[in-house]
Amino acid sequence: MSRRFGRIPLPLIPVRCQFSPALSLSISNNRNPLGGVHGSSTRTLSMSGARLLKHADYQRVYAASRKRQSASMSWFLAPQSEPVPKPICGLIPGPRVGLTAGKVLGKAHERNRIKRRMRDILRRHVDLLPVGFDLVLHPRRSVLTAEFSKLEAEVVRILGQANAEAARIAQPAAPKPIV
Repeated sequence: MSRRFGRIPLPLIPVRCQFSPALSLSISNNRNPLGGVHGSSTRTLSMSGARLLKHADYQRVYAASRKRQSASMSWFLAPQSEPVPKPICGLIPGPRVGLTAGKVLGKAHERNRIKRRMRDILRRHVDLLPVGFDLVLHPRRSVLTAEFSKLEAEVVRILGQANAEAARIAQPAAPKPIV
């Protein structure tokens, strides 16, 4: 009688996800190009809690805002309609950002490279995202060949404009003086 070898199913063990105070998260701008951080053992803050994930969220942002242009991308900014959910697994609720890279930008490896470059820049400047708002970025093909420092400066400028626009939207309209 032959014995059958194969994968043995492991029992499912519920895992509780809690934020550990011992885990030190920080945003660091002194990263080397290969991905490590110079002279520090802290981790770079992840974008996982600050991402738009659902198609409906993207559609809501498109419907609630107007298209704004930049040299190498266009962007949309809209206030978040529903309150951000409570912190889940240590993720801090707050602003969200979405990236799109359609097939018009090139083949899959080129679109992936564009998205990786944009995510890296946004990860470095996640603290500049406007609170209470959703931001969607549409990069152009020029992002693929642009110098990284120039691209980063442009994204920081866009985030500054988005913050100014968010402050303008959040501010109640002043009554017009009667003359």
